Formats: sequence, structure tokens, C-alpha cells
Amino acid sequence: MTRFSPSVFAAVLALSASACRPDEVDRAAKARIFSPEDPPKVVASAAEKLNPQDVADNPRVARRILSMDAAEVTERLGPHAYTATITTEWTGAQNSGSNKLTETRTFRAGPGGVGGDFHGVLENSRDQGLEVMRVGGKVYARNRYGVFRQRLRDRGMAERTRSELTGAIRDLDALFRDRLHLAAQGTVTYEGRTAWRYQVSLGPEGNTGTQPVVLPALATPKGGRDDTTRRRLAFFEHRVPQSLSGEVLVDADTSVVLKVRLDGRISVPANDAAGLAELRMVLESAVTEIGKDPKLQAPENFLPDADKPQGIADALDRFGIPRNKPEGTTTGAAPAPAEEPPDEP
Repeated sequence: MTRFSPSVFAAVLALSASACRPDEVDRAAKARIFSPEDPPKVVASAAEKLNPQDVADNPRVARRILSMDAAEVTERLGPHAYTATITTEWTGAQNSGSNKLTETRTFRAGPGGVGGDFHGVLENSRDQGLEVMRVGGKVYARNRYGVFRQRLRDRGMAERTRSELTGAIRDLDALFRDRLHLAAQGTVTYEGRTAWRYQVSLGPEGNTGTQPVVLPALATPKGGRDDTTRRRLAFFEHRVPQSLSGEVLVDADTSVVLKVRLDGRISVPANDAAGLAELRMVLESAVTEIGKDPKLQAPENFLPDADKPQGIADALDRFGIPRNKPEGTTTGAAPAPAEEPPDEP
């Protein structure tokens, strides 16, 4: 009988163990690849419990609720309607006149959470506006008096518009340097739901519950900044919140802001000669029709997506500039310019 030394047995066992390792690695890799995907970040955020009672004492919770994005609101509330009216009025220094603008926003969210249908409209008192809707995963957009056009390649355009339309209180809080302070005033009933009522005032500077964002310095063009840019930067750098009042209702179950009424003023130095200018902002917004499916439908008439506006393309044709056209299409060529008569001898 052949006898094997202990070293031979040890070598065989080592080879067997090493042969099993690749299978274990493969199984672990397959488990990772075919495991269920993590839910979108907004879904995880919507699952976070936020206690509305902590808003007055915890700046982090207050900022979290005030800055809640439309996608998370839809995850928490389901279908709903949102309306907002924002009035801004500039008063010049030394009674030099005022400039007023009223903006109206309407938004309807259908079922389906963050990926569901929605319809948003923005209009203002200067006869400007836009309209965006997503139905069945397809996006359509137009300006106030235009025709809907399907938008196939504007990645994230609909989501950005949804966030901007419904983020009025978030933007106003940022404009007032995150100094919107909420004081609890008990509970009320709104739209058949229990809501916490908060009185709004201008809070002190300091702890706002947010992490400061450090941005790189702005690049300055060789010719210097234009007047409009200088005025805009001067406002954001030197604005001083003066007053803020109103009330905010927060849903007790979902911690979503349901109703807002705010009135605030900001001063900003105009220049050395004119003194201070003042900006007054008034915001009124409300969430209604909670849980009701708006049954959104795509527009009956809309233009297909296009590489560039047809008006520009037609202008290129008129001036004889070639462009790439799909096969089988014809475009009327621009008439050739008439030849000038020869000079008389």
C-alpha cells in the first residue's frame, strides 16, 4: 500500500481550498449584481420621520421641512394641487418710484410618487410664462402663448421645473439668509387634516441648521462686469433682511408645508448718493386636493422634438447656408440673387 506523507495531504487540501475560492467570489459578485436596486434617494428621504413639534427648537428640522423638494412632497402626500402667488415690489431710494411684479404658480401632481405625472404652469403680470407637463413618462413644454413641443432629450428639465415651481418658501427663506423663524401656536384643521400652526418672524443671524456652501470665486471678464451683473451681485452680497411676518401650516402626519402667508422686506444700498432701496416680497401658497387624482392627459396637439427651432433652420436655407436634412425631404431653395447689369461703357 502506498503511503503519503503529511505534507502531501496538506498540499492537496490547500489546492482544494483554493479551487473553491473562485466559486465563492463568483457567487458573491452575482449576489451583488442581481440584488434589488436601492430605492431613489428621494424615496428614502420621504421615509424619514420629521417631527413638526421640533421645528421651533431645531433649526435643522426647520430647514429640512422648509426646503422639502416637490418630489419628496409627492412621495409623502400622493396626488395633490399646489398654488402660489408671489408679489415683489422694488422701491427706489429717495422716493424714486417703484417696480412691481406678480407671479402665479399652479402645480398638479398625479399618482405614482416621484416618477408620476404632473402639470405645472408659471405666469406673471408682464404676460410671460411657461407650461410643462409629464404624462406617461413623456414630457411636453411650451411658453405662455406657444404650442406644446415634446421634449425627448432635455434630461431632467421637467424635474427641475417641478422643483422651481413649488419651491417658493424655500427660495424666500434663502433670500432672507435662512432667517425665517417659526414659533409653534398649536394645531388647527386644514383640508380635513391636523396641521401645526407656526407664527413667522425674522430670526437672528447665526445657526440656521444648514451647512455653509463654499463656492469658487466668480471669474471676471476682461472688459469688466456689465451694469446689470454688478447690481445683481451687489444685491446678493449686501442685502439686509429688515422684517418678516406671517404664518405657516405644517401637516402633522407628513411634515409637509400645507399653507403659507409671508410678508417681508429687504434693504440694499443703491449707491453712495441715493441711499437705500427696498424690496418687499409677499407669498401666499396652499396645498389642496390631497389624495385626488387629477387624471392628467397629454396635449392633443403638439410639435415633435427637433434639433433646433425651425425658424433658424429656415433662415439658413434662405441665405443659402447648407444644413443636414433627412433623406427624402425637400426644402425650397432660396432664389438666386439677380445679376447686376454690366457697367455701361
